[in-house]
Amino acid sequence: MSTLDAFELATLAIRAGHHRTPEGEHGEPIFTTSSYVFTNAREAAARFSGDEPGNIYSRFTNPTVAIFEERLAAMEGGERCVATASGMSAILSLCLGLLKAGDRILSSRSIFGSITILFNKYLTRFGIKTHYVPLAEPAAWERAIDPDTRLLFLETPSNPLTEMADIRALAELAHAHGCLLVVDNCFCTPALQRPLTLGADLVVHSATKYLDGQGRCVGGAVVGNHKLVGEEVFGVLRTAGPSMSPFNAWVFLKGLETLELRMLAHARNAQVLAAWLERQPGVIKVFYPGLDAHPQHHLVGTQQRTGGGIVAFEVRGGRAAAWRVIDATRLLSITANLGDTKTTITHPATTTHGRLTDEERELAGIGEGLIRIAVGLEAIADIKADLARGFARL
Repeated sequence: MSTLDAFELATLAIRAGHHRTPEGEHGEPIFTTSSYVFTNAREAAARFSGDEPGNIYSRFTNPTVAIFEERLAAMEGGERCVATASGMSAILSLCLGLLKAGDRILSSRSIFGSITILFNKYLTRFGIKTHYVPLAEPAAWERAIDPDTRLLFLETPSNPLTEMADIRALAELAHAHGCLLVVDNCFCTPALQRPLTLGADLVVHSATKYLDGQGRCVGGAVVGNHKLVGEEVFGVLRTAGPSMSPFNAWVFLKGLETLELRMLAHARNAQVLAAWLERQPGVIKVFYPGLDAHPQHHLVGTQQRTGGGIVAFEVRGGRAAAWRVIDATRLLSITANLGDTKTTITHPATTTHGRLTDEERELAGIGEGLIRIAVGLEAIADIKADLARGFARL
């Protein structure tokens, strides 16, 4: 598909990346093959050396995966995408490709728990250190940058408190110090936010979440320019092989086709639910960017199209009260996954962030009374009625 810049997001989500084979298929094919046959020895040598484009081995070249990569890159406004086996493998591949011993990551405290474990437990073994700052305090980011800082890493909105950072401001700060800005765009997807167009250098995704949209497959992606992604991150994928399977790529392609429609619908339901939660007995605070009370509400409509589909709230009574609310539900799925058409509910302190220390959770603002809801596409009246069972127990 040519002249991608001429098309809007909804069109890119359906058409980008599919280059029909001589068979003339209308739907994207699934290439379930491990290797590819060459015309002759010269062609094989040319492909392995990179002198000639073409497929070699499905660890790092597969036509179905390539369609997904080209489509997501077009939707994010990037030059290149590398698809991986999971969101965490996307972040690991990025770090292995761009960092070395002695480098430093400057990260928001408000990130997914497994990322914190990766940074603190595993990257430190290779001489890569991480320093953490509050996501929404630009002055804290500036004070913490030092000559060894290579990456600024953040999620916006954050998991699970939906804090937001000004991406333009942090991009300017990073570039002024010779650093790269990496944004986890999992909560918004390119349907609601495009960090690369705001100055970020790299975007990472857990495709498992909204990009799929129905809780079917696990995958990840890194999007950016040809140098950083097409050479450095791709080099890790080619060598180490944290690869996305062709079948999963095909499933994600189907998810991308409806992404914008779903994200806007998730956000509509979430906005209504957040306003309703504010009025419920036992609820201390609601965390949702679409509410006027949210401290970064001003970024909604400028940086981010809507408030998104994630709502978190704190109940009075700590873990016991939170568990009573969760256990009373009959419709909502008690699972830590998010981005599904089905509404999911979880207790972050004992699930997504359960491996953190008490101090790390406290610094991230994740209390025992906190509940996270990924608002699905069911009728909002039914979602509210299901949650009302739990509030009755408070």
